[in-house]
Amino acid sequence: MKMLKIFSDAPLTDSALKLLKTGVGTNELIFPSKPGNSVLAKSEADPTFAEAEVAFGQPDLLNIAGSSRLRWMHLTSAGYTRYDTPEFRSLAKTRGLIATNSSTVYAQPCAEHVLAFMLAQARRLPSALGSNCASGSPEWVDFRGTSTLLLRQKVVLLGFGAIAVKLAEMLRPFEMDLVALRRQARGDETVRIISEAELPQALADADHVVNILPANKDSAHFISAERLAAMKPGAILYNIGRGATVDQSALANSLHSGHLGAAWLDVTEPEPLPPGHPLLSAPNCFITPHIGGGQRAEAEALVSHFLANLYRYCNGAPLMDRIM
Repeated sequence: MKMLKIFSDAPLTDSALKLLKTGVGTNELIFPSKPGNSVLAKSEADPTFAEAEVAFGQPDLLNIAGSSRLRWMHLTSAGYTRYDTPEFRSLAKTRGLIATNSSTVYAQPCAEHVLAFMLAQARRLPSALGSNCASGSPEWVDFRGTSTLLLRQKVVLLGFGAIAVKLAEMLRPFEMDLVALRRQARGDETVRIISEAELPQALADADHVVNILPANKDSAHFISAERLAAMKPGAILYNIGRGATVDQSALANSLHSGHLGAAWLDVTEPEPLPPGHPLLSAPNCFITPHIGGGQRAEAEALVSHFLANLYRYCNGAPLMDRIM
């Protein structure tokens, strides 16, 4: 097989870069003059991109449009909002361009992040960790009496991609009642799939609503004031998807009114929220700064995933995490 030219603008640690250089074998690596500073950040246009047949990172849209050689791009993220447009999909189809992402890398940490949110909420950890109350005191009695169990509670998953599949596995020991909203059921799902028409009733029944939707024109403010109002009083909302999928003003109002029990967010719009944003002072609103997908060896995991797909690509096997 002929040598491939692989363009990589991924920001890598020294150990991950060494793994990449070793793993590509006789294929040639091309690096931009200015690599990206985040696995999520849009890269800048670079003239060396024109030589590449494969791209690993977050390739620039203008570079892709101007390339006659690119055949496959592998993204260092699970999200692909900037590429998820009718125009880009049409270009990819016309060119025969294959696109894959890194959903497999981020499924485990994101699912664990949501599970940590759920357990912290059930066991009242945000308040309890800041307390030094005495056994038998009114505060102590309140903590014990208001802590809950996840056992056999009801969960709605908005989206059923890699993260939701992994989360469903983690929640199985709790004997939870899980349903998931998915655009098109494939028939191999491990939970019951519901349609959008069934969603209002599912929201009314759920103790937990986990949003894992990507950001696109169809998902903008999907969690609207109307859907928040449809949720069971006291229910908990979790967002590990994208901030733009939630009407944040409506969410703040729902928290202030006491309709929602709490919101746990790893993503917001924008990131970070500006000082004075209503969610920053909303009661029972807990925000982590988009760290859900992180892990100690993230860069190495991304490279390993790309190399596994590169082996498949070179041998004509189906690619993992194909999105186009």
